[in-house]
Amino acid sequence: MANERIILGIDPGTTIMGFGLIKVVQKKMEFVQLNELLLNKYDDHYLKLKKIFERTIELIDTYNPDEIAIEAPFFGKNVQSMLKLGRAQGVAMAAGLSRQIPITEYEPKKIKMAITGNGNASKEQVAKMLQQLLNIKELPKNLDSTDGLAAAVCHFFNLGRVEIGKSYSGWDSFVKQNEDRVKK
Repeated sequence: MANERIILGIDPGTTIMGFGLIKVVQKKMEFVQLNELLLNKYDDHYLKLKKIFERTIELIDTYNPDEIAIEAPFFGKNVQSMLKLGRAQGVAMAAGLSRQIPITEYEPKKIKMAITGNGNASKEQVAKMLQQLLNIKELPKNLDSTDGLAAAVCHFFNLGRVEIGKSYSGWDSFVKQNEDRVKK
Protein backbone atom coordinates (compact mmCIF):
# COMPACT_ATOMS: atom_id res chain seq x y z
CA MET A 1 0.00 0.00 0.00
CA ALA A 2 1.31 3.44 -0.95
CA ASN A 3 2.07 5.94 1.82
CA GLU A 4 -0.71 8.23 0.66
CA ARG A 5 -3.82 7.51 -1.39
CA ILE A 6 -7.26 8.94 -2.05
CA ILE A 7 -10.34 6.69 -2.10
CA LEU A 8 -13.57 7.87 -3.73
CA GLY A 9 -16.69 6.11 -2.48
CA ILE A 10 -19.89 6.23 -4.52
CA ASP A 11 -23.48 5.35 -3.66
CA PRO A 12 -25.07 5.37 -7.11
CA GLY A 13 -28.64 6.46 -7.55
CA THR A 14 -30.91 8.08 -10.08
CA THR A 15 -32.54 10.40 -7.55
CA ILE A 16 -29.46 11.16 -5.44
CA MET A 17 -25.89 10.02 -6.05
CA GLY A 18 -23.91 10.15 -2.83
CA PHE A 19 -20.14 10.32 -2.71
CA GLY A 20 -17.42 10.65 -0.15
CA LEU A 21 -13.65 10.94 -0.23
CA ILE A 22 -11.04 9.91 2.27
CA LYS A 23 -7.29 10.30 2.24
CA VAL A 24 -5.20 7.46 3.59
CA VAL A 25 -1.84 8.52 5.02
CA GLN A 26 0.29 5.59 6.17
CA LYS A 27 -2.42 3.41 7.71
CA LYS A 28 -4.67 6.21 8.95
CA MET A 29 -7.71 7.63 7.18
CA GLU A 30 -8.64 11.29 7.04
CA PHE A 31 -11.97 12.78 5.98
CA VAL A 32 -11.79 14.86 2.79
CA GLN A 33 -15.35 15.49 1.62
CA LEU A 34 -18.86 14.13 1.31
CA ASN A 35 -21.59 15.46 -0.91
CA GLU A 36 -24.38 14.44 -3.22
CA LEU A 37 -25.59 15.03 -6.72
CA LEU A 38 -29.31 15.80 -6.72
CA LEU A 39 -30.95 14.31 -9.78
CA ASN A 40 -34.65 14.48 -8.90
CA LYS A 41 -35.00 17.79 -10.77
CA TYR A 42 -34.39 15.99 -14.08
CA ASP A 43 -37.18 14.01 -15.74
CA ASP A 44 -35.08 12.41 -18.49
CA HIS A 45 -33.36 9.22 -17.27
CA TYR A 46 -30.62 9.55 -19.88
CA LEU A 47 -29.88 13.11 -18.79
CA LYS A 48 -29.53 11.80 -15.22
CA LEU A 49 -27.00 9.21 -16.45
CA LYS A 50 -25.07 11.93 -18.29
CA LYS A 51 -24.99 14.05 -15.10
CA ILE A 52 -23.72 11.06 -13.07
CA PHE A 53 -20.95 10.46 -15.61
CA GLU A 54 -19.95 14.13 -15.74
CA ARG A 55 -19.96 14.55 -11.93
CA THR A 56 -17.89 11.40 -11.45
CA ILE A 57 -15.35 12.62 -14.03
CA GLU A 58 -15.28 16.02 -12.30
CA LEU A 59 -14.59 14.36 -8.92
CA ILE A 60 -11.85 12.25 -10.47
CA ASP A 61 -10.22 15.24 -12.16
CA THR A 62 -10.46 17.36 -8.98
CA TYR A 63 -9.33 14.85 -6.34
CA ASN A 64 -7.30 12.33 -8.39
CA PRO A 65 -8.47 9.26 -6.46
CA ASP A 66 -6.22 6.20 -6.55
CA GLU A 67 -9.20 3.87 -6.16
CA ILE A 68 -12.98 3.90 -6.32
CA ALA A 69 -15.25 1.90 -4.02
CA ILE A 70 -18.83 1.63 -5.21
CA GLU A 71 -21.93 0.21 -3.61
CA ALA A 72 -23.32 -2.68 -5.66
CA PRO A 73 -27.01 -2.55 -6.53
CA PHE A 74 -29.18 -4.49 -4.10
CA PHE A 75 -31.84 -6.85 -5.35
CA GLY A 76 -35.27 -5.38 -4.74
CA LYS A 77 -38.74 -6.27 -5.86
CA ASN A 78 -39.10 -3.49 -8.43
CA VAL A 79 -37.26 -4.58 -11.58
CA GLN A 80 -37.42 -1.12 -13.19
CA SER A 81 -35.78 0.47 -10.14
CA MET A 82 -33.05 -2.17 -10.19
CA LEU A 83 -32.37 -1.53 -13.87
CA LYS A 84 -32.12 2.22 -13.31
CA LEU A 85 -29.84 1.74 -10.32
CA GLY A 86 -27.64 -0.67 -12.29
CA ARG A 87 -27.34 1.87 -15.10
CA ALA A 88 -26.36 4.58 -12.62
CA GLN A 89 -23.70 2.31 -11.14
CA GLY A 90 -22.46 1.34 -14.61
CA VAL A 91 -22.11 4.96 -15.70
CA ALA A 92 -20.14 5.85 -12.55
CA MET A 93 -17.94 2.79 -13.11
CA ALA A 94 -17.41 3.73 -16.76
CA ALA A 95 -16.19 7.17 -15.68
CA GLY A 96 -13.61 5.60 -13.37
CA LEU A 97 -12.58 2.99 -15.90
CA SER A 98 -12.14 5.68 -18.56
CA ARG A 99 -9.50 7.22 -16.27
CA GLN A 100 -7.88 3.81 -15.51
CA ILE A 101 -8.85 3.91 -11.82
CA PRO A 102 -9.28 0.54 -10.10
CA ILE A 103 -12.86 -0.04 -8.93
CA THR A 104 -14.13 -2.37 -6.22
CA GLU A 105 -17.80 -3.16 -5.65
CA TYR A 106 -19.19 -3.85 -2.19
CA GLU A 107 -22.58 -5.27 -1.29
CA PRO A 108 -24.60 -2.92 0.95
CA LYS A 109 -24.54 -5.46 3.83
CA LYS A 110 -20.74 -5.74 3.61
CA ILE A 111 -20.40 -1.95 3.81
CA LYS A 112 -22.71 -1.75 6.83
CA MET A 113 -20.86 -4.63 8.48
CA ALA A 114 -17.47 -2.95 7.93
CA ILE A 115 -18.66 0.34 9.42
CA THR A 116 -20.95 -0.74 12.27
CA GLY A 117 -20.34 -4.46 12.78
CA ASN A 118 -23.98 -5.07 11.80
CA GLY A 119 -24.90 -5.91 8.20
CA ASN A 120 -28.48 -4.80 8.87
CA ALA A 121 -27.60 -1.39 10.33
CA SER A 122 -29.73 1.61 9.37
CA LYS A 123 -28.45 4.54 7.29
CA GLU A 124 -28.55 6.61 10.49
CA GLN A 125 -26.37 4.11 12.38
CA VAL A 126 -23.83 4.05 9.55
CA ALA A 127 -23.79 7.87 9.40
CA LYS A 128 -23.31 8.22 13.18
CA MET A 129 -20.43 5.73 13.17
CA LEU A 130 -18.74 7.56 10.28
CA GLN A 131 -19.22 10.84 12.13
CA GLN A 132 -17.32 9.38 15.08
CA LEU A 133 -14.63 7.60 13.05
CA LEU A 134 -13.80 10.64 10.92
CA ASN A 135 -14.66 13.50 13.30
CA ILE A 136 -17.33 14.91 10.99
CA LYS A 137 -18.82 17.98 12.63
CA GLU A 138 -22.28 17.90 11.06
CA LEU A 139 -24.12 15.19 9.15
CA PRO A 140 -26.00 16.08 5.96
CA LYS A 141 -29.80 16.02 5.77
CA ASN A 142 -29.82 13.24 3.15
CA LEU A 143 -27.68 10.27 4.07
CA ASP A 144 -26.80 9.23 0.51
CA SER A 145 -23.50 11.09 0.83
CA THR A 146 -22.64 9.17 4.01
CA ASP A 147 -23.44 5.94 2.13
CA GLY A 148 -20.88 6.96 -0.49
CA LEU A 149 -18.38 7.79 2.24
CA ALA A 150 -19.14 4.42 3.87
CA ALA A 151 -18.11 2.63 0.66
CA ALA A 152 -14.73 4.42 0.77
CA VAL A 153 -14.21 3.59 4.46
CA CYS A 154 -15.25 -0.04 3.86
CA HIS A 155 -12.61 -0.22 1.13
CA PHE A 156 -9.99 1.22 3.50
CA PHE A 157 -10.87 -1.41 6.12
CA ASN A 158 -10.58 -4.15 3.49
CA LEU A 159 -7.28 -3.06 1.91
CA GLY A 160 -4.80 -5.91 1.86
CA ARG A 161 -7.43 -8.59 2.44
CA VAL A 162 -7.65 -11.35 -0.12
CA GLU A 163 -11.45 -11.41 -0.60
CA ILE A 164 -12.79 -7.88 -1.08
CA GLY A 165 -15.28 -8.20 -3.90
CA LYS A 166 -15.00 -7.61 -7.60
CA SER A 167 -12.18 -5.29 -8.55
CA TYR A 168 -11.44 -3.81 -11.96
CA SER A 169 -8.36 -1.93 -13.12
CA GLY A 170 -9.68 -1.14 -16.59
CA TRP A 171 -11.96 -2.34 -19.36
CA ASP A 172 -9.82 -5.42 -20.08
CA SER A 173 -9.95 -6.42 -16.43
CA PHE A 174 -13.73 -5.87 -16.31
CA VAL A 175 -14.30 -8.02 -19.42
CA LYS A 176 -12.05 -10.83 -18.12
CA GLN A 177 -13.91 -10.97 -14.80
CA ASN A 178 -17.33 -10.79 -16.46
CA GLU A 179 -16.97 -13.06 -19.46
CA ASP A 180 -20.50 -14.33 -18.86
CA ARG A 181 -21.78 -10.85 -19.82
CA VAL A 182 -19.93 -10.74 -23.15
CA LYS A 183 -21.65 -11.97 -26.31
CA LYS A 184 -19.62 -14.49 -28.24
